[in-house]
Amino acid sequence: MSTALETKELEFARQVRRALDETVASVPPAAVDRLAAARRAALARKKPEPVAVPVFVPAFAGAGAAAGLSQPVEPQRRRSPLRRLAFAWPLAALVISLIGIAYWEDQQRTAELADIDAAMLSDDLPLNAYLDHGFNAYLSRAH
Repeated sequence: MSTALETKELEFARQVRRALDETVASVPPAAVDRLAAARRAALARKKPEPVAVPVFVPAFAGAGAAAGLSQPVEPQRRRSPLRRLAFAWPLAALVISLIGIAYWEDQQRTAELADIDAAMLSDDLPLNAYLDHGFNAYLSRAH
């Protein structure tokens, strides 16, 4: 309900109550007794309303409870193989991609080493020059 409608209903209820309170003194006592008896009879015939209250149970409600006080636990439903596969495929994709990245990096390193070896073998310097530590330092600064 909107707030304006609720406000109007509350104001109407106040006016009715005020009018009844003002005229209650002029009602004859016999009518008051009959109204009271009719109210009691109506309350006796009234059917109890079913109360549906949601119950929220914490996940660990029965963790420390005594054996007689715990609620029965529903058996777990078994998951279908397709549902288990749906949970496993991201993990499998991750493992496959990590293996692919490691293989690609190994291929890159091998290609770099092959380029260095090819450059060394095609050079005119004698092999003893490559054994000199100073020359190796020069090569590392040059590239």
